[in-house]
Amino acid sequence: MIYWIELAILGCTSLFHAIASYREDQQAPPGQFVDLGGYCLHYCFMNQPQSHSPTIVIDHSLGGMEGYLLAEKLQHLAPVFFYDRAGYGWSDRSAKPRTSDEIVQELDQLLTQATIPTPYLLLGNSFGSYNLRLYAQRFPDKVAGLILTDGLHETAMLAMPLPLKLLKWFFVSGFIVCVMGAQLGIIRLLRSLGFFEGLKPELRQFSRGNVRSIQRSFCRATHWMTMIRELVGLDQSGQQLQATDHFGDLPIISIKSQSFFLPAWWTRLIPLNQANRLRDRIHLQLLQLSHQTTLLPAPQSGHFVWTDQPEVMIDAVQKMLHQIKGDRG
Repeated sequence: MIYWIELAILGCTSLFHAIASYREDQQAPPGQFVDLGGYCLHYCFMNQPQSHSPTIVIDHSLGGMEGYLLAEKLQHLAPVFFYDRAGYGWSDRSAKPRTSDEIVQELDQLLTQATIPTPYLLLGNSFGSYNLRLYAQRFPDKVAGLILTDGLHETAMLAMPLPLKLLKWFFVSGFIVCVMGAQLGIIRLLRSLGFFEGLKPELRQFSRGNVRSIQRSFCRATHWMTMIRELVGLDQSGQQLQATDHFGDLPIISIKSQSFFLPAWWTRLIPLNQANRLRDRIHLQLLQLSHQTTLLPAPQSGHFVWTDQPEVMIDAVQKMLHQIKGDRG
């Protein structure tokens, strides 16, 4: 009897998810699409008429879509571009590897076909820092500055101690569960019950429409499958970054959060101290990337600075724009 009740509940959540997904798909996306040859990427570009500032180009964390949150706070400073990597948001999934090398090729093709004006002020968050560092190394003439938000460095990441490697695979297993949860409509049900805002109350400071765009993606199985692919390919991405060890005089700001996760009861169950020691080594290595690298702390933030303390990121962009303007002058 219990089995049939459970089956009926899952049938209802699956039907609820299918209907909600269909209704969402009938709504126009907030941005535009570019066809990269068999699959399309979705992007948003918030331009300022007659703006002479660099274009802020945002690349998200692993699984993140924080450009939807940051753009509304940054668009008054300069033109802002952000996009959904393949498999996220409104972008089609791609059969190509989800490593930094492939992502950078797609990003430059997207920026070129969408005619987004250069130079670019690159803002890379977490895994996005890998992608945009590689972009800056491959296309230096297009890049005016680089901001890394709790960024990664391959030397430390590739030498990750065993407990943290096991934690990484624990996350992979959790994402696999979320794939099934998304397919069965459980994640959408949790969304309807306010789970996302309960987990991260800071989301309430942003416009409801932009938060909905992010939640829409998290309700799709493709989103979690892409997270798995990017996380499994993280070491390969790190190996691709080994040639990007110095950028001369390129202005770089490295934002460092107070802790990978802010301490809570559940953080006692993970090797948080080891994670933070790894981050300390990472940020020391990031400071060596350029003769003009500045460390900017986010003392009240965990790894997700874009929700915990976005004002630090806004400050970093303002500082970088001022420095770029001074260098030009």
